Amino acid sequence: MAEISINAVSRTEFGKGAARRARRDGMVPAVIYGHGEKPAHISLPAKELGTALKTSNVLLDIVVDGKTELTLPKSIVRDAIKGTLEHVDLVIVRRGEKVIVAVPVHTSGDYDREGILEHVNNTVEVETEATSIPNFLTLDLTGLVAGSSLYAENVVLPAGVTLVSDPRMTVVHLSVRSSHDDVEVTPAAADATAEAPAADATATPEKKD
Repeated sequence: MAEISINAVSRTEFGKGAARRARRDGMVPAVIYGHGEKPAHISLPAKELGTALKTSNVLLDIVVDGKTELTLPKSIVRDAIKGTLEHVDLVIVRRGEKVIVAVPVHTSGDYDREGILEHVNNTVEVETEATSIPNFLTLDLTGLVAGSSLYAENVVLPAGVTLVSDPRMTVVHLSVRSSHDDVEVTPAAADATAEAPAADATATPEKKD
């Protein structure tokens, strides 16, 4: 489980204007809360935070005012267009305590290539120790045939990790390929179809002299 230390600074200004100024200076507004502690409003360096958040469920040791808090990202807000970090909520965790988190599911194994694989849910929720959160979980697709699904209960869980999601929640489904998926239309055929004149709905009677 990844654990990264980041130095933060306390925030004394609040509101949209203060948040914009912080982001302009390369900082991301954040709040730390949990375990009965008074919420701490801080700013984190955007570059370091962005790099850390590339790891799913990363643990962050936040150092602020000479105190270190072990935290887990709870809510991450990004700009809808630019994708830049806007705000982060961090929840305090203690070593040895259990937490519920959503963990990405990776697939492996050979399945029926005649089908079309659909990833219905990319994560499953599990309960595990805060310092032992897996980076990802594995779902074996070996032998999966078209028309079949695999569920949360089929995901391999490491020791000490308990499934929280509905066991029958669909993770992947292998759809049956329709006949339309196998039809190949050549450019020449497509052009000929597009240029062909439509037939008259009503025939014109032949004139007799």
